[in-house]
Amino acid sequence: MSALLTIDRRRVLIGSGALIVSLSLGRASAQEQTSAGAPNLPGSLAKAPYLDSWIRIDADAGITVFTGKAELGQGIKTALQQIAAEELDVPFESIKLVTADTKFTANEGYTAGSHSMQDSGTAIQNAAAQARQLLIEEASRRLSQPIERLKTESGAVVAPGGTRLSYGELVASELLHVQAQPGARLKDPSTFKVMAQPIPRVDIPAKVTGGAAFVQDIRLPGMLHARVVRPPSYGAQLMDCDLSAVEKMAGVVKVIRNGNFLAVTAEKEFQSIKAMNTLAAAAKWRETPTLPKGDLHDVLTRLRSQDSTILELSDAAVTGQRTIGATYVRPYQLHGSIGPSCAVAHFSDGAMTVWTHTQGVYSDRQAIAELLGMPPDSVRLIHVEGSGCYGHNGADDAAADAALIASALPGRPVRLQWMREQEHAWEPFGPAMVTRLRASLDAEGRVANWHFEVWSNTHSMRPGGAGALLAAQHKAQPIAAPEPKPLPLPEGGGDRNAIPIYSFPNAKVVHHFIADMPLRISALRALGAYHNIFSIESFMDELAALAEADPVEFRLRHLKDQRASEVIEQAARGFGWTTDRKPPSGHGYGFAFARYKNLAAYCAIASEVEVNRDTGRARLVRAVAAVDAGQIVNPDGLINQIEGAILHSASWTLYESVTFNDSEITSVDWQTYPILRFNAVPEAVEVHLLNRPGQPFLGSGEAGQGPTAASIANAIANATGKRLRDLPLTRDRIRKAIQA
Repeated sequence: MSALLTIDRRRVLIGSGALIVSLSLGRASAQEQTSAGAPNLPGSLAKAPYLDSWIRIDADAGITVFTGKAELGQGIKTALQQIAAEELDVPFESIKLVTADTKFTANEGYTAGSHSMQDSGTAIQNAAAQARQLLIEEASRRLSQPIERLKTESGAVVAPGGTRLSYGELVASELLHVQAQPGARLKDPSTFKVMAQPIPRVDIPAKVTGGAAFVQDIRLPGMLHARVVRPPSYGAQLMDCDLSAVEKMAGVVKVIRNGNFLAVTAEKEFQSIKAMNTLAAAAKWRETPTLPKGDLHDVLTRLRSQDSTILELSDAAVTGQRTIGATYVRPYQLHGSIGPSCAVAHFSDGAMTVWTHTQGVYSDRQAIAELLGMPPDSVRLIHVEGSGCYGHNGADDAAADAALIASALPGRPVRLQWMREQEHAWEPFGPAMVTRLRASLDAEGRVANWHFEVWSNTHSMRPGGAGALLAAQHKAQPIAAPEPKPLPLPEGGGDRNAIPIYSFPNAKVVHHFIADMPLRISALRALGAYHNIFSIESFMDELAALAEADPVEFRLRHLKDQRASEVIEQAARGFGWTTDRKPPSGHGYGFAFARYKNLAAYCAIASEVEVNRDTGRARLVRAVAAVDAGQIVNPDGLINQIEGAILHSASWTLYESVTFNDSEITSVDWQTYPILRFNAVPEAVEVHLLNRPGQPFLGSGEAGQGPTAASIANAIANATGKRLRDLPLTRDRIRKAIQA
């Protein structure tokens, strides 16, 4: 059992006068609580069922709420604070929120897959509701009043006649050190005062005023600055490196060589950069070409795969009369974080503390502990936002780099930041994918047969073991990367959203899982859903054209889910979509829809795209989205998520592609890896929300990626009369298609 469990809970509570102690007992405590036998609890309460894992109320009525999820720019700091404030009946401003920290918060796994609201939000909502009920019961006992005559408001329990007991006054030892129960009495949505309100995001002010907002901004007393020298290519071996010149440079404190891992620390940041450049020039590497040549479609489909049929429906009574097929290709793509990955590590008194923008503090702690040969309880990871995320970028690697360097410099904090070309060349990319579709229409213009195949790597190589980290792979006694595995359905990885939401009488979907990974890859926003939805929704437009049907009407005729239909109808209505409406010359209209993972938020998007027929340049002019994310907590926050998804996906769809030769990555800056610029931002983005009061939260952070891509592709086809199926839809590809 962890040594951290020796803390006496009752003594802590009595000494501080706290009603609820924070989960400072670490991961083992959460596991211990769960193994004790939790009932069927909602959200992350199933992982950490004790109420004091989530909420603390002090004798001075101060309230702290804990979440194991990380703020990645998606606005959960604000939304989770709203949920807690609503269910506790306290002002929004009175809540202090602590995000992912292995010392204080429950282990909620990764902040990924649009799970924050449905997991952590649901847990906090239910925990807060039960905490409120226990406070009322305690007040009932003290005031000798029936529970039904008491109410809560502004952080107090109020009795008839106006007698008030503040939550601080109701503090009692271990009142909430109890296991949560199913069926919490949640507030009626019609009474909400904080939830469903557009409260401004708490994380924005520092970001737009030059404040300390990101891990890149951390400055600790006595802090050193570090840089690493990465190998020039995958598999390169360091043969020789003369360290003498670097060690003599101004400000240099220490040069570290551990196998293929090279790093330098200095008193000032620019000194570390100059020393890194000198160290890189001194390093002699042996390189071996390891990267594939040729067309991505051929590369992926020729690799050995593990094949599984994930959907098979058969109705012999329905047959097709007209058949078409198509193949779609997605390249490797970057996370493209604007700020290169960064971490700060401090090794002192045998303990390692790392400030990092990882998406999984507990998993990264396990990996770093293995890397350093330390017990996990001696390693603490604290999440701090990074200036860019969108999945498993270089954050975990930077944390490992910083920790490995700091372990050689006890007592002094070390700030490690990657360079831009390192981020572009060494982060884990979003995997390339190939999809192959074939479908038939019956005499009435309905889909009779549907066949879908997808080829892809795994979509997650996140840390858990140290082998997922570059530092572990590059050190003198390297730790091998873990075996790639497919992510299981219903959420899936490469096959995420490969199963269509539409109702087809005959359907077959095959997942070709490719274990070999020619390039380093992991999780990129939406995983395989981006390309699978792009493929399905592009093909639905192709089928609609074959059926001589309106694209919106064609989708509706194949849906049985009423909420899906309502989202499509709202997006079409907001856009002004009609069967006879014609776009201006040189413009095209496109439509697409999906339910993310077939179990999260619904999203439909209608787009208007302008295409310059001479240059081939496509520009997204206008996008109108409709979204059903269940109960809305913060409408502005939800709109932010969808707006961001539309712009992010537009960048992927029109511009982004990793390039490489047989030895190394060649797209190492913004010139060789172009992204959406300000002059290409749409003139208008509208988001229509369909609120579902009282319904479960549905993850929305990645719901817009796939529909945006397909709606843009469909609009380009509408404008040009040419169908493009290989991403990105660059000006060169569009121009060549027009000229063909």
